[in-house]
Amino acid sequence: MKLFDNFPKKRTELPKKYQDIYFEYYKKNRGGNTFASSLSKQMEAWMHKKVASDVSNNHNKSTLEIGAGTLNQLIYENTKPYDIIEPFSKLFENSPYKNLINNIYSDINKLGDEKKYDRITSIATFEHILNLPDVISKTCTLLKSDGLLRVAIPNEGTFCWKMGWKLTTGLEYKKKYNLDYGLLMKYEHVNTADEIDQILNFFYKDVKCTYLGINKKIAFYRFYVCSSPNRENNLKYQSKIKNSKSI
Repeated sequence: MKLFDNFPKKRTELPKKYQDIYFEYYKKNRGGNTFASSLSKQMEAWMHKKVASDVSNNHNKSTLEIGAGTLNQLIYENTKPYDIIEPFSKLFENSPYKNLINNIYSDINKLGDEKKYDRITSIATFEHILNLPDVISKTCTLLKSDGLLRVAIPNEGTFCWKMGWKLTTGLEYKKKYNLDYGLLMKYEHVNTADEIDQILNFFYKDVKCTYLGINKKIAFYRFYVCSSPNRENNLKYQSKIKNSKSI
């Protein structure tokens, strides 16, 4: 299980200049309040629409969204009941969609295994999670037998994705703050799209991938639909974790 040797990952601390503007910029970026972020938001709509496509005609699927952020997925779907996981509460505290949320959790491990969902979703979050295998392992226990994990991610780790942000958000960030956006991206995106792909295929038997582009390597975003959790692999992983903690 060498795939998991690099997890949990660690972030190096951001320089103070980046820390001072971090929340201000994050909010503006997520809200599409700059020219570059507005352009990015239009591109990101592809991810939101893909994730929501299974509930366009059925709004009664119990849903857990991992990394709900500003609750902008609820622009694209009105599914009930809707639970979220989001440790950064400032992102959604003033959201007009907050009243649509059933339960709010700061950590996926706060949910007991008796909790079951028709669908678990995530949009542009898995690339940020330091201990991603733990999170995906947990989704296997939280889905109903016919449930789906629906995940959209930026194509991190590819030339296409890098040039995309370099020529848009990267230039804008440099002009406004005179700072290197690449350093912020390295801090934020700890997992590549290929790593996420491998982990999803370890924990799920049926993993389907589509992309906004030509193929997995030449694309801006990827979208995954995962079903049939691999119980055997999940047990192997849980055993590995248990043994590592006992050492």
